[in-house]
Amino acid sequence: MLIANQLALVADRAFDTFGGNLSAPMAWLGSVCYTLQIYYDFSGYSDMAIGLGKMFGFHFLENFRYPYAASSITEFWRRWHISLSTWFRDYVYIPLGGSQSGSRRKTVRNLFVVWLFTGIWHGANWTFLCWGVLYFLLLYAEKFLFPPVHPPKWLGHLYTLLMVNFAWVVFRAASLPAAFSFLSAMFSLTTDSAQTALVLLYLRENWAILAAALVFSFPIAKVMGKALSEVRPDGRSLAPLMNAGYTLLVAAIFLASVSLLVKGTYNPFIYFNF
Repeated sequence: MLIANQLALVADRAFDTFGGNLSAPMAWLGSVCYTLQIYYDFSGYSDMAIGLGKMFGFHFLENFRYPYAASSITEFWRRWHISLSTWFRDYVYIPLGGSQSGSRRKTVRNLFVVWLFTGIWHGANWTFLCWGVLYFLLLYAEKFLFPPVHPPKWLGHLYTLLMVNFAWVVFRAASLPAAFSFLSAMFSLTTDSAQTALVLLYLRENWAILAAALVFSFPIAKVMGKALSEVRPDGRSLAPLMNAGYTLLVAAIFLASVSLLVKGTYNPFIYFNF
């Protein structure tokens, strides 16, 4: 939540800038910050629920499994908000016939209904509806148009991150005109010296938060931790040392969180809006 709240300051500044006054660097910085913000907000909310559940003897499954590491939109939705996508699959998609409905037309209809309802579930706003339809189109393309094509994995990652980033712009915008204006600003050639200076200021002040957000949104730290805890050159395991370091890191993060929450303002979860 510390990461999400800090990124929110930059994202809100970009999305609150009126259409034509938004420069491309500010638009891209704002969209990336919101893409990371919503992940840490949603994932943080879910992880807190998992932790509280364990305190009372309950076990909840992971709800976010590094979704930004996905190399396709289909894989992204297997990793993002798993409880929501599973619920719509079990109670809407499968009862309608799923992909076993007997015809491509019915399968497409079922997919469209699911994503229409997924958009509406987030709120009675045209932006959420458009967001749901956008994912329907992306998934339709992957399911029926892309299967013969097998691009390199890095290209799949890049494609997925870009599409998800654009979709979050639509999701976050106050209205559809605002969303289209923001997206057009991302590809505009106009520059604004004041906004360029502001972008550089934000990057200088938040580079550590952005770096941490990028690293921990991918399983990089997990893989490195596992590799380091394996075996030293002398054959002895580093696991005890890694466990001690992990405990100290968690304690430091906890103290920093409490300190910043005490002196900071009230920042509700984005998830509370849905």
